[in-house]
Amino acid sequence: MEHDLDHQDQVFINFRDFFRCSPGHAFRWVDLKRFRLPRPARSDSHILDALIRHDHFRDDYAGGGVDPVGTRHGPYWLDRISADAYEPVDETTAAYTLDLWAGQYGELPRALKVALERDVHALVRGATSRYRLKDLGEGALHDWGGVHGEFYELVVIDRTTGSLALIVAADD
Repeated sequence: MEHDLDHQDQVFINFRDFFRCSPGHAFRWVDLKRFRLPRPARSDSHILDALIRHDHFRDDYAGGGVDPVGTRHGPYWLDRISADAYEPVDETTAAYTLDLWAGQYGELPRALKVALERDVHALVRGATSRYRLKDLGEGALHDWGGVHGEFYELVVIDRTTGSLALIVAADD
């Protein structure tokens, strides 16, 4: 499949790697997929559409990884997600959402804070636009879409660097 976005790399931050023993953090993680924006520059809506069509968007985030012919994205059926499923958020709201989720069970280890700052918050802060996937409701959940206890998704676009990051923070 030809893409308007060029997938660059993926970063996976597994909270379990930073805790010796903490049941609340045992199955929590942040998955970050980075892409290069198409040239010439297009509207954010077009870029969101391109992301949704990309093979790397076809990920149920339940251990199977990217499935180029998959029909799921996170807890939702892929065909229920469009650019309209995303709402713009400001930097403060995006950072607060991630911080609230990450810290809900108490203080994070310093090394985890450093990893989140380096790999996630720096992208949120540097973005020229930020979008949050709305709660699409039970009708959009796929057959086992309730596997995630919590599921947060941000798309950050940085036109200065010509990049996009898909940030998923979840637990299962």
